[in-house]
Amino acid sequence: MTATANRQLLLASHPKGRVRDEDFRLAESPLPALAEGQVQVRTIYISIDPTMRIWLHPADNYLPMLQHGEVMRSVSLGVVEASRSSAHAVGAFVQGLWGCQEHAVVDAAAVMPLPPIAPLPLTAHFSLLGHIGMTAYCGLVKIGRPLAGETVVVSAAAGAVGSLVGQIGRILGCRVVGIAGGEAKCRHLTEVLGFDAAVDYRRDDFAAALKEACPKGIDVYFDNVGGEMLDLALTLMNVFGRIVACGMISTYNDLSAAGPRNIAQVVIKRLRMEGFVILDPQHDAKEAYEHLLKWAAEGRLQHRAHILEGLECVPDAINMLLEGRNQGKLLVRVGQEP
Repeated sequence: MTATANRQLLLASHPKGRVRDEDFRLAESPLPALAEGQVQVRTIYISIDPTMRIWLHPADNYLPMLQHGEVMRSVSLGVVEASRSSAHAVGAFVQGLWGCQEHAVVDAAAVMPLPPIAPLPLTAHFSLLGHIGMTAYCGLVKIGRPLAGETVVVSAAAGAVGSLVGQIGRILGCRVVGIAGGEAKCRHLTEVLGFDAAVDYRRDDFAAALKEACPKGIDVYFDNVGGEMLDLALTLMNVFGRIVACGMISTYNDLSAAGPRNIAQVVIKRLRMEGFVILDPQHDAKEAYEHLLKWAAEGRLQHRAHILEGLECVPDAINMLLEGRNQGKLLVRVGQEP
C-alpha cells in the first residue's frame, strides 16, 4: 500500500557549536498528491555527511540556507512507491537530495536512478559509489593528479572518503600516509586497507611523527580537516605539490576559527590548492563508477557501512561523524529494504 502520511525531521533553530536534538523537531504531515512528472519515494537510507553541518549555518553556501521549518537536507536513497513519470518505474531504486524524511514527493528529474550492483549490498551506493566514491575518485585522480612513486597524505583517512582515497592512491602506485584518530583506526588503515603508514593525530608528537612518515615530503595532500592540520601539511609539501581541498571539518562547528598561518608556502613552493564540490558538472560519474566497481570486484578496494536506526538519530549522527566516532560510512536507516 502506498503511504499517505510522512514523518519529517524539520529544522527548529540553527545550531551554535555542536548540533543538539533541540535544533530539530519531528513532525508528521500528509503527503501531497502526485502531479504529472513526479514520483513518490520511500526512504531507506540517509547519508550522514560533514557538509550537513555546513548546511546548518545561518547563511547561503553552495546551496541556499536552510530556513526554520524546512526538512533537514541530506542525500537519501530510496525506492519509488508511486510514479507519474516514464523516467522511474515503481520499485526502482533512486537517490537524491530530498532530505531527512520517511517519504518524499519530488520531480522525477530531481532523483537519479541507481544501477544494479549485485552482489554488492545496497549500502554500497553510499560506501563505495554515489557522492562518496565520486568525491574520492574525482578529488584524487582529477584534482590531485598523483603520479606513481609520489607521496599522498590523506586526513580523516579512516572516514568514508578518506579510506577510499588512500586505497586508490595505492592502486595508482603511490606511497600513502593516512592521518586518523586513535591506534585502532591507524591499524585498520595499515593492516586492512594497505596504507603504507598511518599517524594518530592525538599523539603528543604528531607533527614529528607525520614528518617521519613522509621522509620525502608530501606531493599530494587530500585535505578533509583544514585548520592546524592543513597548516602542518603546508610545511611538508614538496615544490609543485597539490592540495585537494575536499573538506574543513575542524572548522564546521565554528566558521570563525583561525585559518592556516602558513599559507605563504603556496607561493614559496608553487603549490596548487583547489577546492571542489562533487555536484559540479565536470565530474565524470561514468569513469569513476567503472574504476570503482572494477577495483572492488578485484578485491583492491574495500568499504564498509556504519548504520544507525531512525530519523531521531540524525542530530547526534552529525556530531558522531565530525568527532570521528563512526566506523565506516555513516548511514541512518529509516525504512527496510524491499
